[in-house]
Formats: sequence, C-alpha cells, structure tokens
Amino acid sequence: MKGLVFTEFLEMVESKFSPDMVDDIIDDSDLPSGGAYTAVGTYPHSEMLALVQNLSQKTSLPIPALVKIFGQHLFGRFVELYPSFFQNTRNAFDFLESIENYVHIEVRKLYPDAELPTFETNRNADDSKLVMVYRSNHPFASLAEGLIEGCLNHFNEKAQVEILDQSAGRGTQVAFHITRMAA
Repeated sequence: MKGLVFTEFLEMVESKFSPDMVDDIIDDSDLPSGGAYTAVGTYPHSEMLALVQNLSQKTSLPIPALVKIFGQHLFGRFVELYPSFFQNTRNAFDFLESIENYVHIEVRKLYPDAELPTFETNRNADDSKLVMVYRSNHPFASLAEGLIEGCLNHFNEKAQVEILDQSAGRGTQVAFHITRMAA
C-alpha cells in the first residue's frame, strides 16, 4: 500500500481527533515500519489495518465507519493533490467511470509498484444509475465507499448508494449501485 494513503490517514486522525491520538495508535499498533511513512514508500496493508483497529478501539467507532470517513477525506485530498484528474470532468459518474482507464493508468506512471483495486463500471442508458464493481486483494470496500461519497460531494450530486458485498463479508469485492436522486 502506498505511503500516501498512510500519511493522509494519519493527517486525518490528527485533524479529526488529535496529534496525541496519532501517537497512541502508532504506539499501540507495533508496526514494522515504526509508523514512519513517506508518501512515496510502500508498506504492508496490515499496518493500515492495525492503525484503524486501534483507532476504533480508542474512539469506540466501528472500523467500517472510520475507513469510510477516511475515504471521504482522501477524495478531498486527491482533488487538491491531483487537480488534473478532475479537469474536464462534468460529473461524478464521468469521474467514477474514468478511474480504471485513466486515473489508475496515471497513478501507475507515478507509482509503478502501486497495488490498486480494479473497478468495472456500467451506466444505464438514461444516465441515472451507475454500477461500479470494486475488486481488491485487500479488504477496503469501505474506503471505496467513502471515496465514492467524497466524489458525489465534490460534484455536488445527490445519489443513493446501495452496496452488495460479493465477497462473503471480506470487503474485497463489492458492487456499488449508485442512483442519482431527482433534484
């Protein structure tokens, strides 16, 4: 997992909770890296799982909720860090459809060793519904959900997101049925 995800997670924890909380979850996680992350480094996803688990224990918030909140935060940071990904994009569905065949290609140019999930999309004819299937070796469907919600917020769009787990609760393959709400 790219270090950028770790650095942004710790930044979110600091801003939403406190700098002390960051120190506490790093100390409690017994991380091989020691919790010293660089944006361009690569770290085991197990370290993120440990950090989130310890944050959940300290805050009494469920892990999926914390990961989803992080996804929303991360989308906002992507908008700031990579504005070119959002230029000439009309709406959330256009952006979500571009992830696999544009955004991830550009990410691989920057980070050739990045382990990215895959996204398969299918939009209906009247442009009211998008089905987005997330597949990953890592259990971060809640992160994808938060990123989708962050995208909808960024484009100021209201939508209902129905989640169908296709991985027996592991969070490694999920179909997101995203339906635009009438304005």
